[in-house]
Amino acid sequence: MIRAGAHRRAAVRRNTARGWLLLLPALAAYVGFVVWPLGMGIQYSFFDWNGVGPATWVGLDNYASVFGDPELLGSIRNAFVLIVFFTVIPVTVGLVLATLIRSLRSGAFSRASQTILFLPQVIPLAAAGIAWSWMYAQTGAVNEILGRLGLDGLTRPWLADYDTALPAVGLIGSWVLTGLCTVLLLTGIGKIDRSLYEAVRLDGAGWWREFFTITLPGLRQEIAVLVTISIIAALSSFDIIYTSTQGGPGRATLVPGISIYRIGFTQSDVGLASAFGIVLMILVLACVLPIQRLARVRDR
Repeated sequence: MIRAGAHRRAAVRRNTARGWLLLLPALAAYVGFVVWPLGMGIQYSFFDWNGVGPATWVGLDNYASVFGDPELLGSIRNAFVLIVFFTVIPVTVGLVLATLIRSLRSGAFSRASQTILFLPQVIPLAAAGIAWSWMYAQTGAVNEILGRLGLDGLTRPWLADYDTALPAVGLIGSWVLTGLCTVLLLTGIGKIDRSLYEAVRLDGAGWWREFFTITLPGLRQEIAVLVTISIIAALSSFDIIYTSTQGGPGRATLVPGISIYRIGFTQSDVGLASAFGIVLMILVLACVLPIQRLARVRDR
């Protein structure tokens, strides 16, 4: 008995050692590319440094500058507005499209619909921003379509108008993320037990009640994942906005990613850029962690 127990403990130690050996490459990459840069960013945020010369300790002054600068606070506000376009619209439209596609018979049309909807997710975000900036131009496809529909009064340079620039950029994000939401939700619907639908139909339930009593609760985990991904995409958006408006006109589409880039690389204020990056990370965690916690609690 004692010898058998010793053999088992030795086997467990060997397996543990093998597991750590297999984990070490990924762990080293994570520490090198995530933990170490994060630690350096936190360190830089307490200094006044231009990235080349000597650094001067300033304590929390950089953080005070972030919360005292109307331009930086405005960029945060714009990022939260983009959550409506990057999260609410794609998830809502994705739910509707996934439900409609699922109600169709599985065939060529259903597969083609999924492929077409998912295509924007494959396109690089920088390319999507450039393509949509062409379509939003005064002589672009959007104004051309409005003109052909007799809505000439609505035509405008969408990305150069202070009132429409941010919603126009937000709709690019909606277009990119809707396909991902639809495909993931469609997969989630496929995992729901079909007998549940048959049971509510026997009770005389219509489509509306079926959706809210079976489909929506069954997609809680998928929705939580999509909301998490899309909120992070909204708060850390850079590619689409940089290639389409570069934060303009004025500060109408300025977001934290653009501000951090300008502060760090144009103004050479690495300390302030690092502080703003840490603030942005905290905002992302403050938005995402409650969603994840709520999803876990409801599944118990």
